[in-house]
Formats: sequence, structure tokens, C-alpha cells
Amino acid sequence: MLNQEATTESTPNQEQQVGVLALTDAAAAKFRDLTKGETNPAIGLRVYIISGGCSGYRYGMMVEETANADDRVFETNGVRVYLDEKSVSLVNGSSVDYVDSLMGAGFTVDNPNSVGGCGCGSSFRTAESAGAPSACSH
Repeated sequence: MLNQEATTESTPNQEQQVGVLALTDAAAAKFRDLTKGETNPAIGLRVYIISGGCSGYRYGMMVEETANADDRVFETNGVRVYLDEKSVSLVNGSSVDYVDSLMGAGFTVDNPNSVGGCGCGSSFRTAESAGAPSACSH
């Protein structure tokens, strides 16, 4: 089930947007499982976009503890999310899920801004810009 509600946290020189990115219950539960035992209250999930892949853009995710000056920091489904300003327009309205199946397990992104991607699913492109395509490295 997708929790569409997101709350924002104020940071200097930054206007926050509610609902930029949502985490499903499964994604939030997996993140909490991966970070159980962490004592830093600022621990969260950084989601970012980098140029690469055969379609132009690739998703990246990592555990984060501190915000950068250009970050949007908000909470969705009980998880703090860090999102850099350059990635906001590329993931606006997206949801992150965690899937565990016979084909594999991992976080997936359902991005309404994506108009296509490579055959292996590791990169995407948008209508406005396709990034800088490069060889697939999966």
C-alpha cells in the first residue's frame, strides 16, 4: 500500500514540496530493517539521479545521515528522505517500492516522468531530456 502523504522539514533557503516522492509500506519496512540499530535520528534514505545508462539517467539510493545545502528533506511513510535539488523534477510524483520475488529483490521506482528506458531496466529518460546516454553497465 502506498502512503501518499509526506511531511516536510524546514531547512534554510529552501522551499519544500509535499509529495515529491513516496515510499510504499514495503519500501519503508525494508529501509527500517536495513537501518535497525542505528541511533542517529537523522538517518534516512537518499534518492538521487545521475547521468548514465543507455537511456540517459540512473537512480541511486543510499543511507544518509546529513543534509547537503541543496537538499529537500521530508518524511514519507515514517522514513526521512533526502533528495538533491537537481533530482526533484526528475522524480516528482514517483514512488519507491521494495520487491522480493523469484526474479530477485530490490528497490524499484515507479516514475511518472519516465517516457522510456533501456531493456534491462537500469536507466530511464524523460520527455524534456534524455541525459547523456552511455553503455549499459549492469
